[in-house]
Amino acid sequence: MIDRAALARMKRGVMLINTGRGALVDTAALIEGLKSGAIGHLGLDVYEEEGGLFFEDLSNQIIRDDVFARLLTFPNVLVTGHQAFFTAEALAAIAATTIENLSAYERQGVPRYPVSVERLA
Repeated sequence: MIDRAALARMKRGVMLINTGRGALVDTAALIEGLKSGAIGHLGLDVYEEEGGLFFEDLSNQIIRDDVFARLLTFPNVLVTGHQAFFTAEALAAIAATTIENLSAYERQGVPRYPVSVERLA
């Protein structure tokens, strides 16, 4: 968890990038760190409350999430809305894995990378 204590141990002006899970960071602590200069740059590909904030034009609507709205006021913050995977390399890897799974299923009746409910829990 990146919280106030973790930020205090980091070099002042640190660049922090979160592409994992929104809950990995204490967003209030990040905002404090941005305001104080402890965080020099922040990149978020995930935001804990991101549902309904991305993938449609909200430019004519009021953002009701005050924390998210505050993050957007910083010139040194980039929020990409869970898009870090959206590169040519990542999409090619996703496509290759999908084709590999389909081919294995066609040949053997079992995908190479099976997914089960138990593994998702």
